[in-house]
Amino acid sequence: MLKLFKTILKAGEPTVKYPFQPLEISPDFRGRPELNPQQCIACAACTMACPANALTMETHPQSNERRWQLFIGRCIFCGRCEEVCPTKAIRLTNDFELAVTNKADLYVKAVFRLQHCDRCQLPFTPEKSVQYAVELLRQSGVSDEALAGMASQFTTCPACKRQQTLGQHDARIFSLSGAEEPNERV
Repeated sequence: MLKLFKTILKAGEPTVKYPFQPLEISPDFRGRPELNPQQCIACAACTMACPANALTMETHPQSNERRWQLFIGRCIFCGRCEEVCPTKAIRLTNDFELAVTNKADLYVKAVFRLQHCDRCQLPFTPEKSVQYAVELLRQSGVSDEALAGMASQFTTCPACKRQQTLGQHDARIFSLSGAEEPNERV
């Protein structure tokens, strides 16, 4: 019996006093996702990678905004959103105590302004993603003068760029066909 008591004393306490003392957590623990809206470019890569559909992004052209939303109640803490984010705007914290008394507290939201097309005036992408693309080009060595020359490309939607390219292509074909017709008749 004495030997049993010695073994118990050497083993120490088998349980932790969790609610009354903080619980030790591994540095690699996956807890609640946290968004840094200043770093986010609203590209929606995280929403496409989320297997639980906890992340959503909606574009509202009428109010000129794109809304990002995380419902923590659906999150499975897999870390895919953190892995695919190009700007490292999402990171998983060590926070695991997520109990709330109001369901609305489980929603995390962010709102981003949209860039309008110079030609059709319709919104087509978040302003922050355009700024991010310009900064990437600047960091890769493109001069400020060259970026100023490309400014219209950053503020034109894909549909207007396509129409402009097709219009230039059609004008070239028209001018070529117009020049060829008199030669054929002669």
